[in-house]
Amino acid sequence: MSDIKNETPSGPTQDAASASRRKMLKNSSLALVGAGLYGAAPFMGPWKHNHVWAQTGQKKPLTIGLTMDASGQYGASGTMERLGAMMAIKEFNDKGGVLGRRIEAIHIDTETTPATGSRAAERMITRNEASFLIGAVHSGVSNAISQVAQKYGTIFLNTNSSSPTEAGKDCHRTKFVWDGNGTNFSNAIVKNAIKANGRNWVLLTNDYVWGHTTSKATRAIVEANGGRIVEELLVPQNTRDFASYLLKLQQLKPHVVATAVGGDDIKALRQQVVQLKMNQSMAWINNQQDWPDVYGLGPESIFGVFGTTWYWKLNLPGVKEFVAAYQKQFPGMAIRVPGNVYHNGYMATRELLRCAEEAGTTNNIAVIKKLEGRKMSAVDRLQHFDAWMDPVTHQCQQTIYMATYNEAPAEKDDIFRIVTQSDPKDVQDKDAQNACKLESYEATPTYDV
Repeated sequence: MSDIKNETPSGPTQDAASASRRKMLKNSSLALVGAGLYGAAPFMGPWKHNHVWAQTGQKKPLTIGLTMDASGQYGASGTMERLGAMMAIKEFNDKGGVLGRRIEAIHIDTETTPATGSRAAERMITRNEASFLIGAVHSGVSNAISQVAQKYGTIFLNTNSSSPTEAGKDCHRTKFVWDGNGTNFSNAIVKNAIKANGRNWVLLTNDYVWGHTTSKATRAIVEANGGRIVEELLVPQNTRDFASYLLKLQQLKPHVVATAVGGDDIKALRQQVVQLKMNQSMAWINNQQDWPDVYGLGPESIFGVFGTTWYWKLNLPGVKEFVAAYQKQFPGMAIRVPGNVYHNGYMATRELLRCAEEAGTTNNIAVIKKLEGRKMSAVDRLQHFDAWMDPVTHQCQQTIYMATYNEAPAEKDDIFRIVTQSDPKDVQDKDAQNACKLESYEATPTYDV
């Protein structure tokens, strides 16, 4: 297992020693001339411990900062995406690391809180000298981390945040988004749901950026296809009592309830819907359903149709082996089989490390250019369609699945039935492509650590 250090998210000290650890060179024409180079100007920071590694004849380990929630609304999902990243890191370390350097990972709990995410990112970069940052579920946390990462030029992989703004107006040159977003999922489901269930819809929305932007995308697609949004109900984060919302739904009697509710909130909502048997009186669509939020719930609590990017029982080459690798590395886990957030964490980390190897350097600009436009085969990603990293938005375009509860499971944990799989070309977020304005390479600090 790779070295994983857990630290607290206290703020970094901004002293001269800290500044010397991460001395930034702008990739400008002046810097290039001064360095005598025609590529990206490398970071040549005089780190004290660099001399220690040189004296021992060993290469300095490559440090990766894991910015995953371990508590808060998305603590369960954050834990699973961290395990996915750890499995990819272990695979590389078992083969000798990257470019002859062992990979070490440091984790700070981002607590499903943007301010904590920002402090954690700052600390990992300035104190721990992290070359890359990986992880995020809450879109507000991801946005906060990405602003710090862009300031230093640090590549940040947003593994599981789904707000369309993450690859839209809040995109950055150093940020790469690996999950499907709310628009992708709405494109995959809304049109057919109107035909199957009816025109009158109510939106039930977590009151933060992911909820708002996802419901906005759903509204636009519903109205474009002849449907009508009767009302939108905003749900504060960490809501546990949904009685007032369910009473309102009983009064409105919509054909469809489209929820953009996540984490522990959706667990509570599902249980209360079932108690009132409202899962039988109207159709329910959850824009995206993360595996840790439903694993272990009985069949009565997994109702409606929902989106995902991966499922452990897909009948595709390599899936069984991937599941077996998870179970071998993490025996005795409460969640016995991996889900979509684990898959995203693993695939993102693996691809990043591959890009560093292919670039022959950890220079951030060189690795960014390897990631941009990167093509990934369906077989390699254990999905139905080939995927690619959109060079305009830095979002991974991948297969989008719609699922429902499996009434005839092959085994205990086979709780989803995949209804459809959409080609990424058919569900792309065109609005994000128009909204995203990536910083130039020249405006992005460059380093090689």
